[in-house]
Amino acid sequence: MFLTKVRSEGLAHLSYIVGDKGQAAVIDPRRDCQEYIEIAYAQGTAITHIFETHKHEDFISGAQELSRRTGATIHHGANLDFGFGSPVHEDDEFFVGNLLLRVLETPGHTDESISLVLTDTTTGSNPVAVFTGDALFVGDVGRTDFYPGQEEAKADLLYASLTEKILPLGDHVIVYPGHGAGSVCGSGMAEREFSTLGLERLNNPMLQLSRSDFVKRKSLENHVKPPYFSVMEEYNARGNAPRLDECALPTPMAVDDFAQAKQDGMQVVDLRMPEAIAGALIPSSLAIPLSMIPAYAGFFLKPSQKIGLIVDSYEQVKTAMRHFQRIGLDHVIGFIEEGLHAWEASGRCFERIPTVHVRDVVRRIQNEDKVTILDIRKENEFQAGHLRGSMHVFLGHLEERLEEIPKDRPVITFCGSGRRAIVAASVLKKHGFEEVENCLGSMQACAANGCPVVSYS
Repeated sequence: MFLTKVRSEGLAHLSYIVGDKGQAAVIDPRRDCQEYIEIAYAQGTAITHIFETHKHEDFISGAQELSRRTGATIHHGANLDFGFGSPVHEDDEFFVGNLLLRVLETPGHTDESISLVLTDTTTGSNPVAVFTGDALFVGDVGRTDFYPGQEEAKADLLYASLTEKILPLGDHVIVYPGHGAGSVCGSGMAEREFSTLGLERLNNPMLQLSRSDFVKRKSLENHVKPPYFSVMEEYNARGNAPRLDECALPTPMAVDDFAQAKQDGMQVVDLRMPEAIAGALIPSSLAIPLSMIPAYAGFFLKPSQKIGLIVDSYEQVKTAMRHFQRIGLDHVIGFIEEGLHAWEASGRCFERIPTVHVRDVVRRIQNEDKVTILDIRKENEFQAGHLRGSMHVFLGHLEERLEEIPKDRPVITFCGSGRRAIVAASVLKKHGFEEVENCLGSMQACAANGCPVVSYS
């Protein structure tokens, strides 16, 4: 028997391949699915089953891509009319060698959500593990806000799924969730990605609540829902995402060709580190440091949009393509062969984003300088602690709220470390804000310098 976890960085998506005696099953595969095939090959097994625990919102499922390559059958919950695969119901069973996977219908996060109970039949009939999808995480539970106006009903369904189906499996059962810390599908997940039902029963804050308190807490949650989620939902319900082998790979471009493509409507995305971007960036480009792509590219880029990249190396291109393709941004057409240096050497214009140390930010606040400190972190981060007088606009909503930000004074973008702040700074520059600065280090630097912080908690 073997069980391997496959983690998708940035999305904090967790998928699994489990096998025995020449057969293997994959649970919640990602779109770039070659890794599962390689794992199965190394174990001397064939992938025979693919399970979707629910319709994913934050990435493109790889179920059909993997099925095309392996011939494996696809299985998913029955309470949604998927455009592919076969529906499963409560207590349906599937053997993978001597391993038994039993279906539990566990709605709440979505109506069709299922969990898969794993039993090693060679050692008895007691379950060993449960793959919980987005119903139960380590330290948190799934969000229940995907059905507007039905938040309380869905929270109640999730409570029943957790307490009446998953937890009764036994304290010894290992929990394999669909996401880890950093996912937009929850806000309180632990950094570790493994647990047992017994540990979650004792330590998971959401499992300490009564049914009424659980429903109330879930109904009041305010989760981020990027615009690209609707595209992912369509792809994953209908199974109509473009095939990966039909998506063209980006090519190196001469600077003149890159400039012409930009003039013709291509969006330039700069993937370098904030410090490099601050020194020089192409006008109207969108700065998204490489690690920020999964979390924030979907707020600012559309699936049909042509994209050109500014990178430091071809390795960054390959990493970026994995990130982009997982969230359906398939039209990355090229990158400047010699990076930003080629743009500079061609004599074309570039912009700068001045950087500011956090001590200077505090000084300007204390002196009551005419400046806007724009904190673009998530609501819970801002509530936990922020600089006095700062203005809060979540980064993902920035383009919708530009009119609220004064243009008659400098704007200093501020976040947790300066990486999200450089994204915000580039968005402001793109939309005509002239005096924009980025606070490198931001809140982390504040902690090191003892800045005076206001908290609402």
